[in-house]
Amino acid sequence: MPSGVRPGRVLATTVAVVVWAVLAVGIGTTLFLADSRTVSVASHDAVVRPTLDGEVVVRTGPVLPDLRLRSGSRIGVDVRLGKTEARTTDELVQRYAYIGSQPDGPRAKVERVVVEMARDAALRGAVLALVPLLVWAAVGRDRRRQLLRAGRSWRGAVTVLVVAGLVVVLVEPWRGEDPQVDDDRDWVSLEQWLGAAVPLPEEVAGLEVRGDVTTDQTRRLVESAVDTYTKSKEWYAAAAEDAAGLEVREPAEDETVALLVSDRHDNIGMDAVARAIGDAAGATTVLDAGDDTSTGKAWEAFSLDSVTAAFDDLDRWGVAGNHDNGPFVRDYLADRGWRMLDGEVVEGPGGSPLIGIDDPRSSGLGAWRDETGLSFTEVGERLADEVCEADERIATVLVHDANLGREVLDRGCADLVVGGHLHVASGPTQVVGENGEVGHTFTTGTTGGAAYAIAIGSKIRRTASVTLITYRDERPVGLQEVDLLTNGVFEVGDYTELSYEPEPAGETGLPPVTPAPGPSALPETEGP
Repeated sequence: MPSGVRPGRVLATTVAVVVWAVLAVGIGTTLFLADSRTVSVASHDAVVRPTLDGEVVVRTGPVLPDLRLRSGSRIGVDVRLGKTEARTTDELVQRYAYIGSQPDGPRAKVERVVVEMARDAALRGAVLALVPLLVWAAVGRDRRRQLLRAGRSWRGAVTVLVVAGLVVVLVEPWRGEDPQVDDDRDWVSLEQWLGAAVPLPEEVAGLEVRGDVTTDQTRRLVESAVDTYTKSKEWYAAAAEDAAGLEVREPAEDETVALLVSDRHDNIGMDAVARAIGDAAGATTVLDAGDDTSTGKAWEAFSLDSVTAAFDDLDRWGVAGNHDNGPFVRDYLADRGWRMLDGEVVEGPGGSPLIGIDDPRSSGLGAWRDETGLSFTEVGERLADEVCEADERIATVLVHDANLGREVLDRGCADLVVGGHLHVASGPTQVVGENGEVGHTFTTGTTGGAAYAIAIGSKIRRTASVTLITYRDERPVGLQEVDLLTNGVFEVGDYTELSYEPEPAGETGLPPVTPAPGPSALPETEGP
């Protein structure tokens, strides 16, 4: 032991650290188990509470049976579902089945919430555990001895009894709880509850349900949901497996590939398929051209959680589409690591200059910076001003509707304008600007396979598309479209090189057209 260090002080310090650690763990655990968070889960407002029973319990309410599954660890979670905007019970149950077949997004969200609660509880426990030690040190040895002697007197005994009485009054140990209805209901396996006649997928073999006479009336809906779950799981899993083996162009060592997605419209099933295509092509970045939702409401957070979980380890940029109404989608994605573009030049795929802006036709969006009330054409002109005044030539302009970047190309200020919105692919089309510079415009198809603004279902409703954009020397040099047909067959388009030399019969600009209304002008129905 170093000279000058007294054994008594070392012992006191060790005891203090041990006491602090014990108090911190105890307080932190208590705070953790007492905590809860309200989040959006499976299109519901839901209250999430951590437990230590190693079980995931989903309490669905009085109509549908509660669900229980082992979490695979000591930590469990209790999820109590609240309000939802679903119009019918049948619609709600089918949505459960669809979301359940693609669980990565909701699972990642609940795990993130529980981790946040654990971290916050640990921090507060560590701080609160210091309080008694600091008080102990502040009182001092002499005062502690005085208090100890006083505690042995009749006055000290009265004080202790008063404090104990106050604690008992606050805790109210005599106050009992009424028996809960759940106490009389047993958990049974889903197979037992539905009956042996209903085939179940292996993934739900350990799922248990708890219901009563009211939930028994929904047994038929649950049977239908199991069928939807199975079909959705199998269809998209097969598509993702096939996508992993596609023969797509792979990048050279000096090239970067970006995966362009657009118009997902809540189809979380396609996220794994899009990721598999991107992996097959060596994509390391993602460009999202918007319309990830159908209405931009908070209940659609499950879609945003899914696309985030699918591409969480890649560089991601995005814009909001006309169906991503209001600020929710933009803010939600930004909080989860997406670089949501706002009309300023940033470093994009392969270090190339990238700029983008939200679609101005979305309610609550479309203002250029702080100015409001601008039309689609005016926003396009402001975007062109920004691009053409940049210090360097812009490689990519990311918008929801490629028409928003037509003025950029007419002036010859960018290499490539990409968007979606039309739900069908178009281009690439070479455009020679008024300054003689060559650019290209390209519209990708709907990644969600959406008919109108709806894409939720056990399979795609129309051809689903993603596009691979290759960058070299900080500019886009090629495009390749990959389509998934409604019959589950892939069509891989030819790799199209982007030339920046005017074609012999090339265009001198784009013909004057009105921005296409696209799917946003069609009825908000599910379609075929």
